[in-house]
Amino acid sequence: MQRTPTTRAMALGALGALLFATACSSEGGREQPADDAETVDLTIAMITHQVQGDTFWDIVRNGAEASAEKSGVELEYAADPEAGEQASLVQNAVDRGVDGIAITLPSPEAMEGALAAAEAADIPVVALNSGIEQWQDLGVQQYFGTDEHLAGEAFGERLDEEGLENVVCVIHEQGNVGLESRCEGLAEEFDGESETLYVDSANMPEVRSSISARLEESTDVDLVAALGAPVAITALDAVEDAGSEAAVATFDTNAELVTALQSGDVLWAVDQQPYLQGYLAVESLWLYRTNGNTLGGGQPVLTGPAFIDETNIDEVAEYAERGTR
Repeated sequence: MQRTPTTRAMALGALGALLFATACSSEGGREQPADDAETVDLTIAMITHQVQGDTFWDIVRNGAEASAEKSGVELEYAADPEAGEQASLVQNAVDRGVDGIAITLPSPEAMEGALAAAEAADIPVVALNSGIEQWQDLGVQQYFGTDEHLAGEAFGERLDEEGLENVVCVIHEQGNVGLESRCEGLAEEFDGESETLYVDSANMPEVRSSISARLEESTDVDLVAALGAPVAITALDAVEDAGSEAAVATFDTNAELVTALQSGDVLWAVDQQPYLQGYLAVESLWLYRTNGNTLGGGQPVLTGPAFIDETNIDEVAEYAERGTR
């Protein structure tokens, strides 16, 4: 049955259209040769909490590399899912004297020392993807990402619209403040029952068995809420293993997830436009270093949330093939 969109859903749809246009503009800029831009010898380090094999970060990196190529920036990308190791990578970038640093903040407290060192060295730092509640307190200059709590609320509201009653929210990186916020927002807005299941996305066979075991324990679960595309694809296998009739919906996309949306195997995805996060993080540091500009007026620059489902998936699919959505 076709449902009338709620006010929030319409607002998210309008936001998604605006951000979609922005992302298309950004991708178009990638084809501009670096020689056409004002080139300055800059080295920018991007340091994330990427787990090996998580395709979400490939899209972030594609955006960062597109901006770097356009502006003649040398981009140094590094990642580690362990908070202490990520902080060490930031400190190493400070010690090398890079011109700017872009970081994620899944465990903000672990980054305090390294960020203080960057400030002392007069190296500008921007954040992306995670840490929307903490970045300003840490002295970070700008933030690019989505409001994860709002995204969770929108997800929970849609669960109600679809008549769902019992949901498992799967957190694949324990301690990640952004993922916790998603499940918290979902639980606050959703009128049904919800619970959190913790898994480790570095071990997908364990993710599959954990979700399957939970579904076997209770036949009343009618939806698995994944917080990342690889987990959503694995959840489809877990549902089959358990002989469950639970549906799957998710946050974030990749090429395989787009195919699952097209086939109807996954109901919807909440998109935060990771390509745009990577692109804007590098672009903002280039703008600051070359022209003293900052974005957002001291507020986060939001790249989402917006829903992708059967109504707009074909528009997204061509970009997913390029690795930009």
